[in-house]
Amino acid sequence: MIVVSEEVREALGARRPVVALESTIIAHGLPRPRNLQVALELEDVVRQEGAVPATIAVLDGRPHVGLDKEQLERVANEDGIRKLGHRDLPLAVAAGASGATTVSATALLAALAGVRVFATGGLGGVHREWTVTQDESADLGLLARTRITVVCAGVKSILDVPATLQRLETLGVAVAGYGTGHFPGFYLSDSGHPVDWTLDSPGQVADVMRAQDALEGPESALIVANPVPEEEQLDPALHARVLAEALRACEAEGVSGQAVTPFLLDYLVRHTDGASLSANLAAVRGNVRLAGRIAAAWAGA
Repeated sequence: MIVVSEEVREALGARRPVVALESTIIAHGLPRPRNLQVALELEDVVRQEGAVPATIAVLDGRPHVGLDKEQLERVANEDGIRKLGHRDLPLAVAAGASGATTVSATALLAALAGVRVFATGGLGGVHREWTVTQDESADLGLLARTRITVVCAGVKSILDVPATLQRLETLGVAVAGYGTGHFPGFYLSDSGHPVDWTLDSPGQVADVMRAQDALEGPESALIVANPVPEEEQLDPALHARVLAEALRACEAEGVSGQAVTPFLLDYLVRHTDGASLSANLAAVRGNVRLAGRIAAAWAGA
């Protein structure tokens, strides 16, 4: 059912490092033609660290782990590419549909293919006003039952960060700051909320991964929260002002459900003159580079 590219399959068979990459950022997160340029750039960053990139997507009903350039171009440029969470995968497969994978779908397909390390920008989480909407990303539940290491810049700052951290604790998902005692804020280096554990090297992360396997506990993820460098973060004062404006605009326009996140993210891009997108890409690049180093340490390279 899952099509694993020859390069990824050979690397896994030889126990060489592999890094999973999501495709939603390509199809839905960036404008054309920048989206394809970034997709190729991120794969190149993985290769610079001695690892093999495994960008994941569903094409014509077939989940693919590892895409060639023609397939990347298709995800970047084809109209009608859907956005697929893990719950959508059976429907997409049965319908022969094509779609870009979110964090939950990418993590699931990567784990099924035997890829242990996954790099992304920011996780989904608990939405603001959860007590009213009960809106929570499917990422959290999936990561509670999937053995994969996710390198991210925290959760999207438009979400309820402390509630998300509490939810991850309840679900039993391990969270560690990378070189920091504070949880990153996606566009920001510091969300203002502490983490209980700090890891300072790829080797330490790999040690935790090995300990997960040795303990034979629940098949849950390890989240490595890697902050965007302070010099590349979005100005905190600008972030706070524009996010407050975005939340008011969201309420005034009656935006709800799945439309909330893209509305807020688009508002931030437009009203920070693209600075939020620059911070987002800086975070993704850093996460991909770190994931390559973690994959190498995990593979014993």
